[in-house]
Amino acid sequence: MSQSSSQIASQAFSTLNLKPELLENLTTMCYESMTQIQAESLPPILAGDDVIGQGKTGSGKTAAFGLGLLNKLEVKRFRIQTLVLCPTRELADQVAKEIRTLARGIHNIKVLTLCGGVPMGPQIGSLEHGAHIIVGTPGRIIDHLDRNRLDLSHVNMLVLDEADRMLEMGFQEHLDAIIEQTPHERQTLLFSATFPEQIKSIAERIMYKPVMVKVESTHDQLSIEQHFYRIDDNSQRLEALRLLLLDKQPESSVVFCNTKRETQQVADALAEFGFSVLALHGDLEQRDRDLMLLRFANKSARILVATDVAARGLDIDALDAVFNYHIAYDTEVHIHRIGRTGRAGSQGAAYTFFSENDGYKMAMIEEAIGKDIVPSSLPSLSALNKQPLEASMLTIQIDAGKKQKIRPGDIVGALTGDNGIDFNDIGKIKVTDIRSYVAVSRKMSKQALNKITKGRLKGKTYRAWLL
Repeated sequence: MSQSSSQIASQAFSTLNLKPELLENLTTMCYESMTQIQAESLPPILAGDDVIGQGKTGSGKTAAFGLGLLNKLEVKRFRIQTLVLCPTRELADQVAKEIRTLARGIHNIKVLTLCGGVPMGPQIGSLEHGAHIIVGTPGRIIDHLDRNRLDLSHVNMLVLDEADRMLEMGFQEHLDAIIEQTPHERQTLLFSATFPEQIKSIAERIMYKPVMVKVESTHDQLSIEQHFYRIDDNSQRLEALRLLLLDKQPESSVVFCNTKRETQQVADALAEFGFSVLALHGDLEQRDRDLMLLRFANKSARILVATDVAARGLDIDALDAVFNYHIAYDTEVHIHRIGRTGRAGSQGAAYTFFSENDGYKMAMIEEAIGKDIVPSSLPSLSALNKQPLEASMLTIQIDAGKKQKIRPGDIVGALTGDNGIDFNDIGKIKVTDIRSYVAVSRKMSKQALNKITKGRLKGKTYRAWLL
């Protein structure tokens, strides 16, 4: 029988079979009770099982895998025994720092950080002196592997931290190449805030009978506020949508329409009102459709107006709101639509417009959600005095890709090196065969574009522009 969250969270670290030095150090750090993810993941980690942990940042996952890898480590074997992969230099530095803090009670443990954006020289020197634990970003780890400076043949624990973010940033090929260099007989831990299909497929390939630890459901009725508005005609429908968008100002939202024609009409009308909007429907060429999805995922547009079929490829883990311009023909489709918001434990909202002709559909939705629907009131017309917000990011297209041996790490390095932009101003990166796309914060977009067009990317200059 499973324990309640409160029971799990109240468990003491002393109940675990940890090395005495680790337990003593935890006491000095005033770490007594485990968080939920620690209580559920540490027993299987300590037992040597592969573990998939799903939880948000701040859930305590770093201490969970940090204690697991330190408990397994043989200090007298001066070989790289653990590899922790992180999507960003900042996270890698944070993880390495926490592992060093957890390891204070055990002498002579060497933790080495290998990340891009810093000179290679000192890292080469440190590698020559050896290490027990490597914490790094995929791009820099590959650089060292390519130059035969890094030996992963003794790794017995591999940790993928924020795996969803690594895949978002385009590191799939890097991950595959790095994992190939580690022994088949190893323990693998994968931590991720969300669990998209890509994560499932990578887990199936690289893990052995993993134990799944999930500290929050991806979405539930509590994390999604549903609002229903009675609408008389289509002109009122558009006005209602405009009012709600101005009143709520969601950073990222999808408006679902039932037809291609209506999708384009609604998007055009919103654009005329000054909204940051894209239209996605079946009449678009595949390349244009992919570009629309990419720009929306990159937060280069705040609103996507789409048909259900066109939005199938949409994989957004931070969607603030969903608008049902018309109720879906099928109740299952309605549930699927609203399930795109409120993911990973975050609060989401779904706004649905209905008319008197939708009685049967409304009854089916009431049955599905298990309660009567009470129509909500639209915001005051004073919301029309607000201005639509611009998208927080812009997307740069670069005329170079995999054929030019461009990798995400190269783009990050070009943008951040020599008085470049801050890493936090860089969003998602996608590298295709002949083009690359990188999201950058709007305020730093001109500087970022200059870094690419006037600087060097892999020793060359390439054409680039803002989409």
